[in-house]
Amino acid sequence: MGNVPISRAGFEKLKRELEYLKKFAVPENIRDIEEARAHGDISENAEYAAAKEKQSFIQGKIRETENNLANSVIIDTKGLTNDKIVFGSTVTIEEAKTEEAIRYQLVGPFESDMKENKISVTSPIGKALIGKEAGDEVKVNTPGGIREFEVIDISINGTV
Repeated sequence: MGNVPISRAGFEKLKRELEYLKKFAVPENIRDIEEARAHGDISENAEYAAAKEKQSFIQGKIRETENNLANSVIIDTKGLTNDKIVFGSTVTIEEAKTEEAIRYQLVGPFESDMKENKISVTSPIGKALIGKEAGDEVKVNTPGGIREFEVIDISINGTV
């Protein structure tokens, strides 16, 4: 993947997640496996099978998180202006059809979260917004069809 943009906060969150997995999830899982083994025959032991499956999941999550950290490039948003939409911008856009205002923060793909209105700069809407200014009209080809927006406001270092 290589050179995936991420905010300092997003990078630190990934590091904390990795630390949690290694320091707490792995040792807890090892205890679960040992406890399940103590119950006897592991060939018909559902607890053992579940603990081993969880071990596989945890190891996969560790590898994924390590890979995400290795491929991340921290983008410093200090000193940027709010005249154009860039990585880290918080934007308010209005949908043309519904006139509904939506506020998003543009972040990297590893930290996007629709519940927090954080969208990836690599998403269709994120890509379409980069470089736009307040007042610009934006057409976005989404899986649900073409959507039209107007950029209402741009701020830097604001969180949604």
